[in-house]
Amino acid sequence: MKTLPARRHTLAGLGAVLLGSLSLPALAAWPEKPVRIVVTFAAGGASDIVARTISEPLAKALGQAVVVDNKPGAGGTIGGLEVVRAAPDGYTLMLSNSTPLSIGPFTVPKQPYDPIKQFTHVHMLGIAPVLIMANPKSGPASLKDLPKFMTSPAGPGSFGSGGPGSIGHIVGEMAKDAMKFNMTHVPYRGGAPMTTDLIAGTIPVGIDVITAYVPMMKSGQLKGLAVTSRTRSPLSPDVPTVGELGLPQLQAENYFGVSGPAGLPKEVTDRLAKALADVAADPAVIKRFEELGITPVKMSGTEFGAFVAKQVTDWAAAIKAADVKN
Repeated sequence: MKTLPARRHTLAGLGAVLLGSLSLPALAAWPEKPVRIVVTFAAGGASDIVARTISEPLAKALGQAVVVDNKPGAGGTIGGLEVVRAAPDGYTLMLSNSTPLSIGPFTVPKQPYDPIKQFTHVHMLGIAPVLIMANPKSGPASLKDLPKFMTSPAGPGSFGSGGPGSIGHIVGEMAKDAMKFNMTHVPYRGGAPMTTDLIAGTIPVGIDVITAYVPMMKSGQLKGLAVTSRTRSPLSPDVPTVGELGLPQLQAENYFGVSGPAGLPKEVTDRLAKALADVAADPAVIKRFEELGITPVKMSGTEFGAFVAKQVTDWAAAIKAADVKN
């Protein structure tokens, strides 16, 4: 009789173990349905191109479809907020970049989320400079000509960006401050619609990550005025750096990576990080990144999280000085 309680206890313990083991396959089998990557800009922009570049090889690595979902607006925070609110199960991810993480959340009246605490930063993919460009027919001939061009008798000119609070917007505001002139910001819902107006001459100047614009510069549709990297881009070696032009304070680079909501299970994070590392090492992906002016970067989730935190700090002064509001 004295052994019955122990037996009950043993059976109960076995039951708990069995119940626990039943839940393991569901986690270990991730992903069991398509994985969604939220892009915080419209289709055709830099982040969208990167997401679509990695989606197919990532799908092969995971054995499941990877769907790109564009959610532009509000300095990237519409898409960012959707990811923050998603279940931490690995099925909703974000193509991370400077705008929704390091800039956008700090340009709205009430910060919508904490880019450090409310995300799991899984893997960094690469970095790319910002390009200051012009319509070759109706825009300024060089960056040094920009103040005179924008303050002509016709009144302050304008520049376009991928949206309010985007890295292009902030660099434009920094340029105004550094070169002591004024120009009006025209925000778009991504780089693609901005490019359409820039080529048409609706706006004379555009500022965005270089990724989508190299072919248009080569074809003569756009003219590069400057890149914000420390060295010239090998894809556009004739375009000077801001440092060469005496404006090192405009140096800025956009980063690309993959993040998910806070609390992603370690098993999911580890598998996703391994898959992303394999994708980033794929020669076809490396070649495509090189064509887009993206420098691949190997960075673990922990390192990526620390990098985002530093970016938040580094951009804080520029955002405050520019007094950007969404």
